[in-house]
Amino acid sequence: MRTTVANDGISVLLIEDDEIIGRHLETGLRSNSYAVTWTRTGRSGLSEARRLPIDVVLLDLGLPDMDGIDVAQQLRDEFPDVHILILTARSEEIDMIAGLDAGADDYLVKPFSLTVLLARLRAHLRRHPIDSSEPSETVRIGDLAVDLAARRCWVGDREVDLRRKEFELLAVLVQHPGQGVSRESLMSQVWDENWFGPTKTLDVTISSLRRRLDSAAATSGVSLALPEIMTLRGYGYRLDPPTPSTPSARRG
Repeated sequence: MRTTVANDGISVLLIEDDEIIGRHLETGLRSNSYAVTWTRTGRSGLSEARRLPIDVVLLDLGLPDMDGIDVAQQLRDEFPDVHILILTARSEEIDMIAGLDAGADDYLVKPFSLTVLLARLRAHLRRHPIDSSEPSETVRIGDLAVDLAARRCWVGDREVDLRRKEFELLAVLVQHPGQGVSRESLMSQVWDENWFGPTKTLDVTISSLRRRLDSAAATSGVSLALPEIMTLRGYGYRLDPPTPSTPSARRG
């Protein structure tokens, strides 16, 4: 484990066992004024996260002692406000879903350039939570209720535990029911207006959000009228309010 100190106060925990990649990232981050703590195992990474004030975690999935997914889950449970970016050679969508479900905010597939990583870091660090123009009001669409100020969501009487980005996507959509919201607008509001690179993270996070809402509805034990998150091919997404005649419409 090695720590390098920068003067702008942004602290990065790098959990990467590959010596060449780790050294390259440490040097690049340090040259861009980040404070870097580099550790090579999941257990030592968790230990350092508990010992140091950390703003961002860059996490490799292929660690020698633990699966990176388990590390991400523990980090998110213990440090809900830290930014977690997964760095991995695993490129299948199921791996992306697992990483984001575990609490990661973003996912970069190796090999990637330092320029892309730095741009993603800036995007995440610039983000601020979605705020409601009327923070005391809970938005209700059918049997879905979203408290924008408290960052809480209910399907019927069941509260749904959403990840940070899942909630922020839903917060945007519920404020524009029945209206198409472009990919660019969603990326700008939930990630950053200067987002650099592909937007696959948006699609995976939307899929995860759908699954959480569907699961809550399926286990409620009653018939619910829920809005549907519709995919608008080549454009973005739309939250369709339920129709009165369709109590539990499900998206195909």
